[in-house]
Amino acid sequence: MDIRIKALMVHLLTATGSVLSMLAMLAAVEGKWSMMFLWLVVALIVDGIDGPLARRYDTVTNWPLYDGVLMDLIVDYLTYVFIPAYALYTKGMLPGWTGLAAILVIIYGSVIYFSDTRMKTKDKSFAGFPACWNMVILVLFAIDPPHIVVLVTVIALTVAMFLNLKFVHPTRTPRWHRLNLGMAIVWLACAADAAWLNFNEGLIAHWGLILSSLYLTFAGMAQQIFPASSADSLS
Repeated sequence: MDIRIKALMVHLLTATGSVLSMLAMLAAVEGKWSMMFLWLVVALIVDGIDGPLARRYDTVTNWPLYDGVLMDLIVDYLTYVFIPAYALYTKGMLPGWTGLAAILVIIYGSVIYFSDTRMKTKDKSFAGFPACWNMVILVLFAIDPPHIVVLVTVIALTVAMFLNLKFVHPTRTPRWHRLNLGMAIVWLACAADAAWLNFNEGLIAHWGLILSSLYLTFAGMAQQIFPASSADSLS
Protein backbone atom coordinates (compact mmCIF):
# COMPACT_ATOMS: atom_id res chain seq x y z
CA MET A 1 0.00 0.00 0.00
CA ASP A 2 1.23 3.49 -0.89
CA ILE A 3 2.69 5.24 2.14
CA ARG A 4 0.56 8.31 1.40
CA ILE A 5 -2.59 6.19 1.78
CA LYS A 6 -1.22 4.83 5.05
CA ALA A 7 -0.64 8.38 6.26
CA LEU A 8 -4.19 9.32 5.30
CA MET A 9 -5.53 6.31 7.19
CA VAL A 10 -3.70 7.46 10.31
CA HIS A 11 -5.47 10.81 10.09
CA LEU A 12 -8.79 9.02 9.65
CA LEU A 13 -8.01 6.88 12.70
CA THR A 14 -7.38 10.02 14.75
CA ALA A 15 -10.67 11.46 13.52
CA THR A 16 -12.59 8.46 14.90
CA GLY A 17 -11.98 10.02 18.32
CA SER A 18 -14.70 12.56 17.48
CA VAL A 19 -17.19 9.74 16.93
CA LEU A 20 -16.14 8.07 20.17
CA SER A 21 -16.54 11.38 22.02
CA MET A 22 -20.09 11.77 20.70
CA LEU A 23 -20.97 8.24 21.75
CA ALA A 24 -19.53 8.96 25.19
CA MET A 25 -21.48 12.21 25.45
CA LEU A 26 -24.74 10.53 24.48
CA ALA A 27 -24.16 7.91 27.17
CA ALA A 28 -23.37 10.65 29.70
CA VAL A 29 -26.55 12.56 28.92
CA GLU A 30 -28.51 9.38 29.64
CA GLY A 31 -26.56 8.82 32.87
CA LYS A 32 -24.97 5.63 31.53
CA TRP A 33 -21.62 6.28 33.21
CA SER A 34 -20.22 2.83 32.64
CA MET A 35 -20.82 3.05 28.89
CA MET A 36 -19.52 6.62 28.79
CA PHE A 37 -16.20 5.60 30.32
CA LEU A 38 -15.91 2.54 28.10
CA TRP A 39 -16.12 4.81 25.05
CA LEU A 40 -13.55 7.13 26.63
CA VAL A 41 -11.22 4.19 27.28
CA VAL A 42 -11.49 3.19 23.62
CA ALA A 43 -10.74 6.81 22.66
CA LEU A 44 -7.70 6.74 24.96
CA ILE A 45 -6.44 3.58 23.24
CA VAL A 46 -6.86 5.21 19.82
CA ASP A 47 -4.99 8.26 21.10
CA GLY A 48 -2.19 6.02 22.31
CA ILE A 49 -1.63 4.31 18.97
CA ASP A 50 -2.26 7.06 16.42
CA GLY A 51 0.78 9.08 17.50
CA PRO A 52 3.34 6.29 16.91
CA LEU A 53 1.63 5.49 13.61
CA ALA A 54 1.74 9.14 12.57
CA ARG A 55 5.48 9.25 13.21
CA ARG A 56 6.04 5.92 11.49
CA TYR A 57 4.27 6.99 8.30
CA ASP A 58 5.35 10.64 8.59
CA THR A 59 1.90 12.13 8.13
CA VAL A 60 3.30 15.66 8.03
CA THR A 61 5.20 14.84 4.85
CA ASN A 62 3.02 12.17 3.29
CA TRP A 63 -0.41 13.71 3.90
CA PRO A 64 0.10 17.38 4.81
CA LEU A 65 -3.43 18.42 3.79
CA TYR A 66 -4.68 17.50 7.27
CA ASP A 67 -3.11 18.83 10.44
CA GLY A 68 -2.88 15.77 12.66
CA VAL A 69 -1.70 17.71 15.69
CA LEU A 70 -4.68 20.08 15.52
CA MET A 71 -7.07 17.19 14.96
CA ASP A 72 -5.62 15.36 17.95
CA LEU A 73 -5.97 18.40 20.21
CA ILE A 74 -9.62 18.88 19.24
CA VAL A 75 -10.43 15.25 20.01
CA ASP A 76 -8.36 15.28 23.21
CA TYR A 77 -10.16 18.33 24.55
CA LEU A 78 -13.49 16.59 24.07
CA THR A 79 -12.47 13.22 25.49
CA TYR A 80 -9.91 14.31 28.11
CA VAL A 81 -11.64 17.41 29.44
CA PHE A 82 -15.13 18.40 28.33
CA ILE A 83 -17.03 15.13 28.67
CA PRO A 84 -15.36 14.02 31.94
CA ALA A 85 -16.04 17.47 33.44
CA TYR A 86 -19.70 17.14 32.45
CA ALA A 87 -19.82 13.73 34.14
CA LEU A 88 -18.22 15.08 37.31
CA TYR A 89 -20.87 17.78 37.57
CA THR A 90 -23.91 15.77 36.49
CA LYS A 91 -23.08 12.83 38.75
CA GLY A 92 -23.05 15.24 41.70
CA MET A 93 -19.61 14.30 42.95
CA LEU A 94 -19.26 17.84 44.29
CA PRO A 95 -22.25 19.51 45.95
CA GLY A 96 -23.75 22.90 45.14
CA TRP A 97 -21.53 25.69 43.88
CA THR A 98 -18.35 23.63 44.29
CA GLY A 99 -19.41 21.34 41.44
CA LEU A 100 -20.04 24.20 39.03
CA ALA A 101 -16.85 25.98 40.09
CA ALA A 102 -14.82 22.80 39.64
CA ILE A 103 -15.93 22.10 36.08
CA LEU A 104 -15.52 25.73 35.03
CA VAL A 105 -11.98 25.72 36.40
CA ILE A 106 -11.27 22.40 34.66
CA ILE A 107 -12.50 23.43 31.20
CA TYR A 108 -11.01 26.95 31.36
CA GLY A 109 -7.62 25.92 32.71
CA SER A 110 -7.38 22.99 30.30
CA VAL A 111 -8.03 25.03 27.16
CA ILE A 112 -5.22 27.37 28.22
CA TYR A 113 -2.94 24.41 28.89
CA PHE A 114 -3.73 22.77 25.54
CA SER A 115 -2.74 25.95 23.71
CA ASP A 116 0.54 26.38 25.63
CA THR A 117 3.49 25.89 23.28
CA ARG A 118 5.63 24.80 26.26
CA MET A 119 3.46 21.81 27.20
CA LYS A 120 6.08 19.29 26.04
CA THR A 121 9.57 18.92 27.52
CA LYS A 122 12.73 18.06 25.57
CA ASP A 123 12.25 14.35 26.28
CA LYS A 124 8.62 14.48 25.05
CA SER A 125 7.17 14.36 28.56
CA PHE A 126 4.54 16.85 29.70
CA ALA A 127 5.37 20.10 31.49
CA GLY A 128 2.61 20.32 34.06
CA PHE A 129 -0.37 18.02 34.56
CA PRO A 130 -1.50 17.17 31.01
CA ALA A 131 -5.23 17.69 31.68
CA CYS A 132 -5.99 13.97 31.60
CA TRP A 133 -9.28 14.52 33.43
CA ASN A 134 -10.78 11.44 31.78
CA MET A 135 -8.35 9.30 33.77
CA VAL A 136 -8.75 11.27 36.99
CA ILE A 137 -12.54 11.29 37.00
CA LEU A 138 -12.77 7.62 36.06
CA VAL A 139 -10.69 6.79 39.14
CA LEU A 140 -12.88 9.06 41.27
CA PHE A 141 -15.97 7.27 39.96
CA ALA A 142 -14.40 3.92 40.80
CA ILE A 143 -13.30 4.68 44.38
CA ASP A 144 -16.14 7.12 45.20
CA PRO A 145 -14.20 9.21 47.76
CA PRO A 146 -15.67 11.91 50.04
CA HIS A 147 -16.50 15.28 48.45
CA ILE A 148 -13.49 16.95 50.05
CA VAL A 149 -11.11 14.47 48.41
CA VAL A 150 -12.67 15.18 45.00
CA LEU A 151 -12.40 18.93 45.54
CA VAL A 152 -8.77 18.80 46.72
CA THR A 153 -7.85 16.55 43.79
CA VAL A 154 -9.42 18.91 41.26
CA ILE A 155 -7.74 21.98 42.79
CA ALA A 156 -4.33 20.32 43.12
CA LEU A 157 -4.26 18.99 39.55
CA THR A 158 -5.56 22.24 38.07
CA VAL A 159 -2.74 24.13 39.79
CA ALA A 160 -0.30 21.41 38.67
CA MET A 161 -1.09 22.18 35.01
CA PHE A 162 0.83 25.44 35.40
CA LEU A 163 3.71 24.33 37.60
CA ASN A 164 7.17 23.21 36.56
CA LEU A 165 6.35 19.58 37.23
CA LYS A 166 7.14 16.78 34.83
CA PHE A 167 4.57 14.11 33.92
CA VAL A 168 5.69 11.15 31.82
CA HIS A 169 4.20 10.40 28.42
CA PRO A 170 3.64 6.61 28.53
CA THR A 171 4.64 6.03 24.90
CA ARG A 172 7.23 8.79 24.35
CA THR A 173 9.22 9.47 27.51
CA PRO A 174 12.42 7.44 26.97
CA ARG A 175 13.46 7.10 30.62
CA TRP A 176 11.79 4.11 32.32
CA HIS A 177 9.93 3.61 29.04
CA ARG A 178 8.98 -0.03 29.51
CA LEU A 179 7.77 0.59 33.06
CA ASN A 180 5.82 3.68 31.99
CA LEU A 181 4.14 1.80 29.16
CA GLY A 182 3.47 -1.21 31.38
CA MET A 183 1.79 0.94 34.02
CA ALA A 184 -0.33 2.64 31.35
CA ILE A 185 -1.48 -0.77 30.10
CA VAL A 186 -2.31 -1.84 33.67
CA TRP A 187 -4.31 1.38 34.10
CA LEU A 188 -6.24 0.79 30.86
CA ALA A 189 -7.03 -2.81 31.77
CA CYS A 190 -8.23 -1.90 35.27
CA ALA A 191 -10.21 1.09 33.96
CA ALA A 192 -11.96 -1.03 31.35
CA ASP A 193 -12.72 -3.69 33.96
CA ALA A 194 -14.09 -1.15 36.46
CA ALA A 195 -16.28 0.53 33.83
CA TRP A 196 -17.49 -2.80 32.44
CA LEU A 197 -18.60 -3.86 35.94
CA ASN A 198 -20.34 -0.49 36.41
CA PHE A 199 -17.82 0.50 39.09
CA ASN A 200 -18.97 -2.22 41.47
CA GLU A 201 -16.46 -3.06 44.17
CA GLY A 202 -13.55 -4.98 42.71
CA LEU A 203 -10.45 -5.13 44.86
CA ILE A 204 -7.93 -5.93 42.12
CA ALA A 205 -9.25 -3.44 39.58
CA HIS A 206 -9.62 -0.64 42.12
CA TRP A 207 -6.16 -1.09 43.65
CA GLY A 208 -4.71 -1.48 40.16
CA LEU A 209 -6.27 1.84 39.20
CA ILE A 210 -5.02 3.58 42.33
CA LEU A 211 -1.45 2.27 42.17
CA SER A 212 -0.99 2.77 38.42
CA SER A 213 -2.50 6.27 38.70
CA LEU A 214 -0.10 7.17 41.49
CA TYR A 215 2.82 5.92 39.42
CA LEU A 216 1.79 7.85 36.30
CA THR A 217 1.25 10.96 38.43
CA PHE A 218 4.57 10.94 40.25
CA ALA A 219 7.01 9.12 37.93
CA GLY A 220 7.91 12.32 36.07
CA MET A 221 8.50 14.22 39.30
CA ALA A 222 10.71 11.37 40.50
CA GLN A 223 12.75 11.76 37.31
CA GLN A 224 13.18 15.45 38.13
CA ILE A 225 14.38 14.65 41.65
CA PHE A 226 16.67 11.72 40.79
CA PRO A 227 19.16 12.32 37.95
CA ALA A 228 19.33 9.82 35.11
CA SER A 229 21.91 7.06 35.30
CA SER A 230 23.10 4.24 33.05
CA ALA A 231 20.82 1.88 34.95
CA ASP A 232 17.84 3.64 33.44
CA SER A 233 18.63 2.08 30.09
CA LEU A 234 17.63 -1.26 31.60
CA SER A 235 14.17 -0.03 32.59
